[in-house]
Amino acid sequence: MKLTQKVKKILSHYESDNPGTKRNIASILMQGKLAGTGKMVILPVDQGFEHGPARSFAPNPAAYDPHYHYQLAIDAGLNAYAAPLGQLELGADTFAGQIPTILKVNSSNSWAVTKDQAITGSVDDALKLGCAAIGFTIYPGSDYANELIEEIREMAEEAKSVGLAVVIWSYPRGGDLTKDGETAMDVCAYAAHLAAQLGAHIIKVKPPTAHLEQPDAKKVYEAQKIDISTLSKRVEHVMQSAFNGKRIVVFSGGAAKGLDGLYEEIRGLRDGGANGSIIGRNTFQRPRDEALAMLDQIIKIYQGKA
Repeated sequence: MKLTQKVKKILSHYESDNPGTKRNIASILMQGKLAGTGKMVILPVDQGFEHGPARSFAPNPAAYDPHYHYQLAIDAGLNAYAAPLGQLELGADTFAGQIPTILKVNSSNSWAVTKDQAITGSVDDALKLGCAAIGFTIYPGSDYANELIEEIREMAEEAKSVGLAVVIWSYPRGGDLTKDGETAMDVCAYAAHLAAQLGAHIIKVKPPTAHLEQPDAKKVYEAQKIDISTLSKRVEHVMQSAFNGKRIVVFSGGAAKGLDGLYEEIRGLRDGGANGSIIGRNTFQRPRDEALAMLDQIIKIYQGKA
């Protein structure tokens, strides 16, 4: 694996990490069609755990099989595949070494009545499965946010000590946040910054809207004339909030949407300097051929070819 200058520069920002962790970050950055560009597209498939099997896979029944997702990510030329323990276990031998994997070590479910997540995997599980990283969700704003933050601090320390990378899904919700506030500009930027402060190597947040949720933050945005008029400008500000672009930030694809809207959003992410996208339902709820064509177009957008 010969690293590009772009990847070497990204790795240089992780000054405290050991060679094993840097090697695993590099394995993701050097995989697939975007290898060496500093951009990435990741397939996350934790929706079966979070929302239930029918809501997740009935639109494309082939996706009930965990092998389907491994193969889709490989054939599409993606950078990594993220999933909970059972799903990775089922294909770990068949697909060993073919694509970097991320073990999602906490999860919620559709029956939960609190904005919290259960620990569902371990660092030892990730090592046994040959994963490059662990993935963990925090809910800034939730009544359980501090507990989640304390849990990932402990797990991140353990993961880094054995050479694994750390990916944090930072999804504000709960507490006094409104529904619009979950994707507000100030809230998304804060969420990215929190994940960076918690030691994440890769940060996952939602694309921000122009809404400003917190009154004190709104005053600052207006006084400092921070431009949030377009998605690209908002993404640029999220990247700035993640240590001035020195942390890898990828953006979720969210609920299924039309292709034109999705491609327009990806262009806005790219133009704002995002490191990439992590797209689940918009991928695996489509027939395989359509999903491959869509992912190829997304990759071309990040390559500057579309």
